[in-house]
Amino acid sequence: MQISRLNLPAAKVKLREGDKGTEIFDPLRGKWVVLTPEEWVRQHFTAYLASDLGYPPALMGNEIAITLNNTSRRCDTIVYDRSATPVAIVEYKASTVRVTQKTFDQIARYNMVLQVPFLMVSNGLSHFCCRLDPAGRRYIFLREIPCYEAMLEHAGAK
Repeated sequence: MQISRLNLPAAKVKLREGDKGTEIFDPLRGKWVVLTPEEWVRQHFTAYLASDLGYPPALMGNEIAITLNNTSRRCDTIVYDRSATPVAIVEYKASTVRVTQKTFDQIARYNMVLQVPFLMVSNGLSHFCCRLDPAGRRYIFLREIPCYEAMLEHAGAK
């Protein structure tokens, strides 16, 4: 896999050659996973959330299973508040994939299950964050991704 430049701060990642090709260590899952273009974005984005925006790694989870319409799905990353209540879902795409309405439709479907106030999408080049309005009827796009404390404040979380 060719490693692409991202519009994110450089992250200290661990790479190795495994049975199925190049692997990257995912500190949130505590294991080595196959390096895909989407995984490259995930590792850099979660590192950015933790190092630059104060998101506690212990309160983030990668590849979290949910059930939607009797079908098992996986959220790329879920961010939790300090009482372990989900407050954000993050969806990743490879840097070669354009973020479209379809991407937001996917994450909004996941949110039918989790009902979090924040949704984020990144392809490593473009990053989007929106929050549910106080009435819970529509999403408001934010100019930037909030730091963890500001997100909790907006979410009314602990």
